[in-house]
Amino acid sequence: MEENKQATVVVEETSETVKEDKVVLGENKTEKAKKISVKPNSSNTKPFERRQTRNFDNKKDSKPGGDQKGFNKQVKQSTTGFEEKIVGVKKISKTTKGGRNMRFSALAVIGDKKGMIGFGIGKSIEVPVAIKKALKSAKNNMYRIKMNKNFTLYHEVIGKHGAGKVLIKPAPEGTGIIAGGPIKIVLELAGFKDVYSKNLGRNTSLNMVRATVKGLQSQKSPKEFAALRDKQLKEL
Repeated sequence: MEENKQATVVVEETSETVKEDKVVLGENKTEKAKKISVKPNSSNTKPFERRQTRNFDNKKDSKPGGDQKGFNKQVKQSTTGFEEKIVGVKKISKTTKGGRNMRFSALAVIGDKKGMIGFGIGKSIEVPVAIKKALKSAKNNMYRIKMNKNFTLYHEVIGKHGAGKVLIKPAPEGTGIIAGGPIKIVLELAGFKDVYSKNLGRNTSLNMVRATVKGLQSQKSPKEFAALRDKQLKEL
């Protein structure tokens, strides 16, 4: 009988230890749950601060080889070293035995706004190639334009080329360039600031540009007028 009692006592002790282990495990689980609840949620301030302090000055995006949209806008560089403007691009079609051949013709004007001006035409099947040819032709056909210290003409001139006819007059300071279309582009790139102008002939872009350049070249400075009259500049 005593042996059986001892056996029962041992069984009771082992059962108590198991319960204690279970209780310990339960406490550990509660502690783990508390730790998890203490961790910051996804809506914490750290991710928001990272977004707010993100550096947008970098050209490269987080993706390899990618660029940020809106932050890598490159300024188009001039291929001729002058300021460039495209007056117009038109489509040309030629009907042959095999069908219609389509091409593009571009008219470009370049200048340094200091008295140098040039224009040219380029033709090609593609528009970018036509523009490139026009700029190259304009660089090869540069002209020196006379201008007084007030950035206007010395006197009134009329330029003619074919059916194009352009009237150009000096204007008081602060007037600006009163012109339109190709005439204004030529005057701006040449460097004039106060000019009156009016188209008196056809409105063909190429003829207007050529007439404007011829009219600007036809003006004469006071020194040239004095030399023609065999007088000094003070005597005029």
